[in-house]
Amino acid sequence: MMKKLFSSLILAGGILALAPVAEVLAQARGGNPGLTIFSGVERENILDYRLDFRGRRGRWDRYRLRVPGDKLPQGAAEFRISYPDYYNGRFDTDEIEVRIDGESQPLKDVVWDEEGHFIAIDLEEPLEPEQKVELVFSNVRNPRQGGTFYFNGQVKPAEGVAIRQHLGTWIIDIN
Repeated sequence: MMKKLFSSLILAGGILALAPVAEVLAQARGGNPGLTIFSGVERENILDYRLDFRGRRGRWDRYRLRVPGDKLPQGAAEFRISYPDYYNGRFDTDEIEVRIDGESQPLKDVVWDEEGHFIAIDLEEPLEPEQKVELVFSNVRNPRQGGTFYFNGQVKPAEGVAIRQHLGTWIIDIN
């Protein structure tokens, strides 16, 4: 009887000790929630992202919207990110960056059109083809109402036809 009780206590203690570790790992990930089913977006069009401060509603955050190199076969001169009209977060256009390998690229202009529900990021120098890019939005105020928000990315290529092309969708969860 004592052995069973002792074994149960050890097992319970082990589970309790591992729970905080699992929580920290889940919070550190901060990106896509994993498998997305029934999103309405084809898997190859879902883009990766990270929320540095866990996407809490009504709180400050930093969004890292990632674009893989294969989505930029003609480079990039401008990025445009549209978001749904029910997203009522706030952006700081002075704190938006385009990074390659962690290095910020010079920007010509950043425009936030609140009525049109988009942000346009115009680069000083066009990016070369096939480069992985990270769009970093610092000082973002998450919406007070949580939910799932589809941010759609477009790019104006540096080469070829200067018409915006679809990059994909970041499916951002604010809880």
